[in-house]
Amino acid sequence: MTSPAFTHLDGAGHARMVDVTAKQPTVRAATARASVRCAPATVAALRDGAVPKGDVLAVARIAGIQAAKRCAELLPLAHVIGVHGATVDLAVVEGGVDIEATIRTADRTGVEMEALTAVTVAALAVVDMIKGVDRSAVIADARIVAKEGGRSGSWTREDET
Repeated sequence: MTSPAFTHLDGAGHARMVDVTAKQPTVRAATARASVRCAPATVAALRDGAVPKGDVLAVARIAGIQAAKRCAELLPLAHVIGVHGATVDLAVVEGGVDIEATIRTADRTGVEMEALTAVTVAALAVVDMIKGVDRSAVIADARIVAKEGGRSGSWTREDET
C-alpha cells in the first residue's frame, strides 16, 4: 500500500493517529499568538484592575498553561506529549489584550497544537472574565509564529516582528 498524501489518513482515507513510536525524542518548542479585541472602556478597566471578576491576566495565564497540558484530550488525533515548559504572557494594549505562549518539550512530536491551545484558551478566559462589562469582545488572529526542533527544524512566520 502506498503512503497516503495526508499523514492522518490511511490508504482507505480513514482517520488515524500517526505512529511516532520509532521516532527519537528531541527538544522542540513552538510559539503562538492571539488577541482579544475589546472596547476602550474595557481596556481602561483592565489597565486599572477594575474588572469585577478580578485579575483577568492571572486567570488567563493559568488557563492557558493548563490548556497546553490537556491538548490531546481536546484534539482527537493529537499525541499525548510531555509539556516540559509553558509560558503564557498577556499584555493589555490599545484595543485589547495580546497573548503569546511558548511551549517546550523533549518528545517525539511537536508542540504547535499545544501552543495554539494555550493562546486560544487564554483568550477564552479573558472573554469569560470581561463578558459582564463587554459583550462585544472578539478573539482574533490565533496563529503559530515560530517553531524549533524536529525533522523540519526551525521556522518563523515572516510577517511577525
